[in-house]
Amino acid sequence: MTVTARGAIRSPNIWGTPAVYEIENRAVDPDGRLAGALADIRDWSGANVLDIGCGTGYHLPWFARSAHRAVGVEPHPGLASAARRRSARLPNVRVHVGAAQDLPLPDACVDVSHARWAYFFGPGCEPGLRELARVMLRGGVSFVVDNDATRSTFGRWFRAAYPDYDPVAVEAFWSRHGWHRRQVDMGWRFESRADLEAVLRIELPPEHADRIAAEHVGLEVDYAVNVWWRQW
Repeated sequence: MTVTARGAIRSPNIWGTPAVYEIENRAVDPDGRLAGALADIRDWSGANVLDIGCGTGYHLPWFARSAHRAVGVEPHPGLASAARRRSARLPNVRVHVGAAQDLPLPDACVDVSHARWAYFFGPGCEPGLRELARVMLRGGVSFVVDNDATRSTFGRWFRAAYPDYDPVAVEAFWSRHGWHRRQVDMGWRFESRADLEAVLRIELPPEHADRIAAEHVGLEVDYAVNVWWRQW
C-alpha cells in the first residue's frame, strides 16, 4: 500500500495512469502559448521556483534551465520517485513528498510557485493558499493553471461531463482572494488517435470519452485555460 503525504487529495488521472498522463503532458500547449503567458507575467530566470503537485516532474527540467533552483513537491511517493529520476542529472532540482496544505519548505523561500491542474481548483483550497502565503517571498508570484470551462472545444466537453462545476463561483473565489486572470488559448496536439483517446478516457467519464472519441475528427483539440496569478 502506498502511503501518501498527509492531507493528500487523490488525483483522478495521473495517480492511476502516469504513462497516459505523460502523453497528455507532451500534447499540451504545442505552440508555447501557455509557456509564453507565464514568462510574460513573471520570468523565473535566476529565481527559486516551486512546482506544487509536480507529478513525475515533467516541468522541472523546463524550470531548471533558467531558474536558480527548482523544487518539486508531490504527495504521491511513486510519482515523486519518478520526478527524482527525471531530474537526477540536474543539480539545481530537488523533489520532496508533501501536500499543498503542508509544504515541506521553510518560510519565505520561494520567488515563483506553479501549480498546473493540481489541488488549487477554487473553493476549498484555502489551506493551500495559507501555505503559499507562508513560503512565498515578498514580491514573488504564484501561478495556478486550470481549465476555462466557458470557452473552447475542451471547455464544452468538460462542462458537459462535470455539470456541477461552476466557473462563475471559481472566478469569484480567485478574485476575492486577490488573484488576477489571464485567459490563454493553447491546445492539445497528439501523435496518434490512440493517444488522444487514451487521454480522453483519463480526463472524462467513460460515456463522455467514448462519445467524443467517436465524434471528434483529427489529432488536435482547441483548449482554453485560465492562468490565475498574484504577487505577494
